[in-house]
Amino acid sequence: EWSLHSFPSPLHLSPVSTMASKALRSCLLRQATSASTSTTTTQQRGLAIPADPLARFRQLANQTSASEKPRVLITGSLGQLGRGLATMLRFMYGEDSVVMTDIRKVRADETDVCNYQYLDILNEGAIDEAIVNGRVNTLIHFSALLSAVGENNVPLALQVNCQGVQNILEVAKRHSLKVFIPSTIGAFGPETPRVDTPDITVQRPKTIYGVSKVYAELLGEYYHHRFGVDFRSLRFPGIISATTPGGGTTDYAIKIFYDALKTGHHVCYLRPDTRLPMMYDTDCTASVLFFLAAQSSQLSMRTYNVTGFSFTPEEISASIRKFMPDFRITYEICPLRQKIADSWPQSLNDSIARADWAWKNDYGLDETTEIMIALIKREMARETEKPKAVNA
Repeated sequence: EWSLHSFPSPLHLSPVSTMASKALRSCLLRQATSASTSTTTTQQRGLAIPADPLARFRQLANQTSASEKPRVLITGSLGQLGRGLATMLRFMYGEDSVVMTDIRKVRADETDVCNYQYLDILNEGAIDEAIVNGRVNTLIHFSALLSAVGENNVPLALQVNCQGVQNILEVAKRHSLKVFIPSTIGAFGPETPRVDTPDITVQRPKTIYGVSKVYAELLGEYYHHRFGVDFRSLRFPGIISATTPGGGTTDYAIKIFYDALKTGHHVCYLRPDTRLPMMYDTDCTASVLFFLAAQSSQLSMRTYNVTGFSFTPEEISASIRKFMPDFRITYEICPLRQKIADSWPQSLNDSIARADWAWKNDYGLDETTEIMIALIKREMARETEKPKAVNA
């Protein structure tokens, strides 16, 4: 389960499928330890990779009553976060618990995509239809243009990130849905305290992505107070996963692992001392699911910070060298991305989320590094094993 979207086929498991869980855990532990170039074991290095990565998800599923089980529609489900979340929802609540939607055709190798349909979030009527036909009670809205991509197409970013959010909230109001819309560290700006950034502080972002996320936070809270919509949002840091980067400023923290395994060298577009908060994607999945499962009475606010750990390019490089001693990093600074990163927090304070609904992360930097190397090495091996086309 370490990276949920990385499985070669969907998980047709029930929450009580102990034998399958044990086999899955055993397989992944072997992959992680065999991927390391170090001769020391995970335990000897003092890492805290969970002995049973599925335990917290299984426990949450078993605590959910039949009447509370979600029937979820995910927009933008083919992106970095959607596929892993959909896989875990199927594992926890059954194969028919998720409707996956996006605006492109599913590739043949995306075998973890199930119950999928085309959905344009700019078409409010189409969202209505998908909600009604799918008997949906929970809406997770991932569709968005990210920071660097949005700066290159501001009109489209405004349409997708602002009009799309308004459509989602209107549909949620009409159909009494619980709705989750993620926010981001990009919702902060250079006037925000950059170290241990609190939940409530100055928010003056300098990117259209950040501006649109502040809009989503405030509009969602308005719909909650004015119309009773059960709106929830989490401000995510950079998310590290084995999914190909999608145009965000923190993408280097994913690409660096691919480069480490392919060439042993990464050219970074941020300065070596650029510190940013990050989170491994399984922790991200857990934060969404546990937040959605929390009772409204537990929530003191509607938008919370969550985080895992913070690091600089130099520090993640040092972590990689614990497993690949010959890895090298050099720097070619991208002025646009560096300017964006310099306006963001270096670390987040998520103490209120931990107090209100018992949020906690399971993965630190070295754990994430080891798992990422294992997953990407496995994906590269699969690519090598694929039969090559023969020209006539």
